[in-house]
Amino acid sequence: MKRVVVTGMGIWSCIGRNKEEVTASLRAGRSGIGYDEARKEYGFRSPLTGMVETPDLKALLHRRLRTGMSQEAMYAYMAAREAFEQAQIDEQYMLDHEIGILFGNDSTAMPTVEMHEQMLEKHDTALLGSGLIFQSMNSTVNMNLSTIFHLRGINFSVSAACASGSHSIGLGAMFIRQGLQDMVLVGGAQEVNPYSMAAFDALGTFSGRINAPTQASRPFDSARDGLVPSGGAAALVLEEYEHAVARGATILAEVCGYGFSSNGGGVSQPSSEGSFIAMERALADAGMNAEEIDYVNAHATSTPKGDEEEAMALTRLFGNSRTWISSTKSMTGHECWMAGSSEAVYSILMMQHGFVAPNINLEQVDPNAATLRIARETVETPIRTVLSNSFGFGGTNSAIVLRTVER
Repeated sequence: MKRVVVTGMGIWSCIGRNKEEVTASLRAGRSGIGYDEARKEYGFRSPLTGMVETPDLKALLHRRLRTGMSQEAMYAYMAAREAFEQAQIDEQYMLDHEIGILFGNDSTAMPTVEMHEQMLEKHDTALLGSGLIFQSMNSTVNMNLSTIFHLRGINFSVSAACASGSHSIGLGAMFIRQGLQDMVLVGGAQEVNPYSMAAFDALGTFSGRINAPTQASRPFDSARDGLVPSGGAAALVLEEYEHAVARGATILAEVCGYGFSSNGGGVSQPSSEGSFIAMERALADAGMNAEEIDYVNAHATSTPKGDEEEAMALTRLFGNSRTWISSTKSMTGHECWMAGSSEAVYSILMMQHGFVAPNINLEQVDPNAATLRIARETVETPIRTVLSNSFGFGGTNSAIVLRTVER
């Protein structure tokens, strides 16, 4: 079986617009969550969100290419651009070689609302902008990036709720392992406009700590009262190991394990058993034991039930062990469809710079997590192996194992 490595990464999130800014935020335990007045005016119960800057693409892309780009596709372009640059993949290489793309995205709300509003006003489909169809399709990220970057390999969207970005990494690795592709761009993207989150707010799943935005996301804390929605995009260039070595690429990490499961229960019901199975399979795929994992980037979104179930699963594997655990969602909020890919990027950045990012806002640990080694402050320590968890609505679970590579 062929080995799969990461040779490029890009990130556009509420804690930074590139890897350097994000690394600094992670190390400092700096939150990117804020109060969005537009959400309050729109009727949200909780106006809290990750504050993600909208990139200005006018100087980077021709108008013809920008027309069909949704908000999340814009974020994804910035992340992919940075990832390809780090991997030393230029336009000529893209034209001369086959590269695939698998991107996690599970909704695109704003263009659909805009189409509806235009139709109410004009009552004529001929007057709708030509780009709206490409913005409103669930495959909006794939179709835009594959066009812009001349990607001619495997090409489809991974739609798996909050595990979408993680599954894209696992599936991309599978295509390379089986010799079907030498290189695949993987990642996840999430829009942050109010339209995309109104239905979630209606469920009452968002934190009500509106007077303290940066303290609202508190994974594993006994007083947590809900998640904070967020978004942006993350991208990783996956490559077959020998292929990467042959072209002199810098290897950032190896994707050595992928595990998955489905809970088979209620559509919004988390499961400690499903979480445990995904992690166990990822470790088995990597040929590793739990004791060999240095750090776990937990899915923990700051919801009462979700954190509880994951804590129970983590305790079965890592209770009373040396393995450090934290949830970067304490700083970023829940980045939804992009979370699995962004957290892989966050984890690799920690591996590169030798630290564990803190699980901020953790004042009183949930009893179910009492035996876990959760990092409340930044921990300066070598990180060679990482397990990253992602679980989503519908019971879809994904876990990825990453490790450093020494040639």
